Amino acid sequence: MNTIAKGKVVGFSYHLRDTEGETLDRSEEPFYYLHGWQNIVPGLELAMEGLLEGDSKNVTVLPEDGYGEYRPDLVFPVPLSKLPNGKIEVGMEFQTETEEGHMVLFVQEVRTEDAILNGNHPLAGKTLLLDVKIHSIREASEEEKSHGHVHGPGGHHH
Repeated sequence: MNTIAKGKVVGFSYHLRDTEGETLDRSEEPFYYLHGWQNIVPGLELAMEGLLEGDSKNVTVLPEDGYGEYRPDLVFPVPLSKLPNGKIEVGMEFQTETEEGHMVLFVQEVRTEDAILNGNHPLAGKTLLLDVKIHSIREASEEEKSHGHVHGPGGHHH
C-alpha cells in the first residue's frame, strides 16, 4: 500500500470551510504537492501523514497550524504618494521585503491621503475545516525533491 509520507507526491481534492460553515475554497481537480516540504499548511500536512490513496478525512486546522494568528501590527497606513502611481483599489496586492522576509500586503482600505495595508494572510486567525480526498500518491523524483516542489501534470513546469 502506498501511504502519504515524506518524499511522496500527493494529489488530493478538498473543500475548505470556516467555522460558520461558509465555503472558502474547493478544488474540483486534484491539487498536487510534495509531502514533507512545507508546500501546504503544517496542520493539514500533518493530518494527511499516513493516509492511503482513496482515503477521505475531515481535518480541523487551528490558526497556529494554518496561516498563523491575526497580527494587528501588520495592519498600517501608507501615504498614497508612497504607493505606485495609478488607481489604488481595495484588494490589490503589493510585495515587499522586510526584516522577517518576503511579505505580501493587501490593500484593506483606501482613504483620501493614505491606504490601509494588511500583511496578514486573508485566512490568518481562522480555524479551517477541510474535507480532503486522496486521489494519488507516488514517489517524488530526485529533481522534485531537490527543487522542493512537484513537476509535471498538476505541478510546476520549468
